[in-house]
Amino acid sequence: MGISLFALWKGGPAERLGGAMVGGNLILSILSGLLLPESFEQVARLTLDGLTALGLLVIAVRYASFWLGGAMLLYAAQFSLHAFYMVTARPVDLLHIKINNMNFLGISACLALGTIVGWRQRIKARKAAA
Repeated sequence: MGISLFALWKGGPAERLGGAMVGGNLILSILSGLLLPESFEQVARLTLDGLTALGLLVIAVRYASFWLGGAMLLYAAQFSLHAFYMVTARPVDLLHIKINNMNFLGISACLALGTIVGWRQRIKARKAAA
């Protein structure tokens, strides 16, 4: 959540939208885990990950953002992970937890790096204009 807030604070338009999407996904995933019955929780997370990947695709194409494109691809992998476990009716195991955590770490890294790169570019542009 901290990376999403960092993107909202210091990012450009693309990073702010991406940070809002990732942060919103995180909040809605937590709420779905707390409020929804277990049988519907998987469908809700699958839907959230698919919509987030689609939203990041639109943002990455609109702003030609390499970093958000990476986050979008990782969200697509997240969607595939959840779909695989749902279709095969496998219970969440240690492998799922490790893949899920590493994937979200990659998503956070893409968002953070994109924010830092955009922030530095804006600082250089301001110095050059001054």
